[in-house]
Amino acid sequence: MTQAWQIRPFCVGDEAALRKVFHASVHGLAHPFYTPAQLQAWAPADYDIQAWSERMRTNRPWVAEAADGAIAGFADLQPDGTIDMFFVAPAFARQGVARALMARLHARASQQGLRHLKAYVSLAAEPFFTAQGFVVEARQAVERAGIVLHNARMGKPLS
Repeated sequence: MTQAWQIRPFCVGDEAALRKVFHASVHGLAHPFYTPAQLQAWAPADYDIQAWSERMRTNRPWVAEAADGAIAGFADLQPDGTIDMFFVAPAFARQGVARALMARLHARASQQGLRHLKAYVSLAAEPFFTAQGFVVEARQAVERAGIVLHNARMGKPLS
């Protein structure tokens, strides 16, 4: 069942809940595309709380909330048009959360006069980004904690 999602700006205090969404999304949705070692390197259970909190405060993501207040996902848009993080909780996958977040990012990009969006997209998220009009600009191998993960640099021109 698709519901309307409240998309709101990040608030200080969201950091721990967003980390839970990130970890659950990586381990719950990307597992068909990555090995357990890759998932662990990408989203370890143990993490630097201060570094994560600072990243969230710097990135200032948009947060998707369900009617009951549960955080369903989050995504950010940097001033240069880069989408740094885009994650949906597995419990809310395929319910329109990602589309709602992407619509918010497009609206924000339009307000900022951006001409191009880019993202570093996991193999799991690539079909969604393709459906949203992004194209693969390059295939990449990135290293996290000594483990190589594959992703795609994707872009989308905006009119």
